[in-house]
Amino acid sequence: MTARERFAGARVARLATAGDDGPHIVPIVFAVAGDVVYHAVDHKPKRTTALKRLANLRADPRAALLADAYDEDWERLWWARADGTARILEPGAAEAREAVALLTERYAQYRARPPEGEVVAVDVHRWSAWASGASTAGT
Repeated sequence: MTARERFAGARVARLATAGDDGPHIVPIVFAVAGDVVYHAVDHKPKRTTALKRLANLRADPRAALLADAYDEDWERLWWARADGTARILEPGAAEAREAVALLTERYAQYRARPPEGEVVAVDVHRWSAWASGASTAGT
């Protein structure tokens, strides 16, 4: 299994950005299309609508995403990482609509209420992964 396949199969990832005050990491749901990872600002409660991840990406578009699996059986551990450059898509833009369609297909929670906020598109330049012995079975 390639790093991209392992990443794309995960249900949640962490998005890391960098700001003036250091790194910022948040869990996200996402969809993968080729070498682009999409994440949308949705209706889940947030402390503010001025999201730090968006401000950070506007100032410095470098982004890292990490998906992983932990198990008490350490033979089943794995992680997959996507490093790239982010673009922030305005709601309603053609690529943003395509991304929301992918997210809606992937997550049942979005079918009743699709994301309406900006969409983060990370153009992945490097996929990397690691898996313990048993996690590589069948790959």
